[in-house]
Amino acid sequence: MPYLTNVYVDAFNVYYGCTRNTPYRWLNLAKLCEIMLTNNIINRIKVFTGVVKSRPHDPQQHIRQQIYFRALRTIPNLSIIEGTFLSHVRTFPKAEPNPDGSLEYVRVLYTQEKGADVNLASHLLYDAFINDYEMAVIISNDSDLAEPVRIVRTLLKKKIGILNPQINKPEYRDEQGNIDYHKVRTSHELCRYANFCKPLTEEALRQSQFPDELTDAKGTFRKPASW
Repeated sequence: MPYLTNVYVDAFNVYYGCTRNTPYRWLNLAKLCEIMLTNNIINRIKVFTGVVKSRPHDPQQHIRQQIYFRALRTIPNLSIIEGTFLSHVRTFPKAEPNPDGSLEYVRVLYTQEKGADVNLASHLLYDAFINDYEMAVIISNDSDLAEPVRIVRTLLKKKIGILNPQINKPEYRDEQGNIDYHKVRTSHELCRYANFCKPLTEEALRQSQFPDELTDAKGTFRKPASW
């Protein structure tokens, strides 16, 4: 029996886990859900993210993100819930001390996403309270979400699943460079109360790309050239 399902996407967990520095950044999340959740009726897809600011070495970063948001908004049942993305200069010690044991400090541009995990947890719980879904699926491997997962499963009596996007790590690849999914580790805290936990697959990412050219109410636009 297919379940009415809401999908909650931790966008930066997806980006750093499986699309950064790959050909899969132009990711159609509706198609990905269709491939990975074949027995589910997708009610809503909610994407939780922060708005990036362009940096001197990458002045097009913000523009690329906005183009991708525009592509995502062509999906009728998808909404984007924005947090904040803060950057400021901080001072940190280098990992290795000097030969005399002293520490050398460097100033770095420290970037921090704020609000996405709290927003995801809030929507997950609220939607369960108003009976908006029979099953929730979280695309993340963030163990900070373990407590709302427990509440949804044990107190609100909803089904819940975890799709782990953290697959693009060198230690998960075999000698031929292919992902060995038996090596992929999903947060034990997240899986403890979930009905299922499984990793995203590289093949699903490959099959879930938007066309290079899309059209919305504003007109026609294209995938960023560097992607």
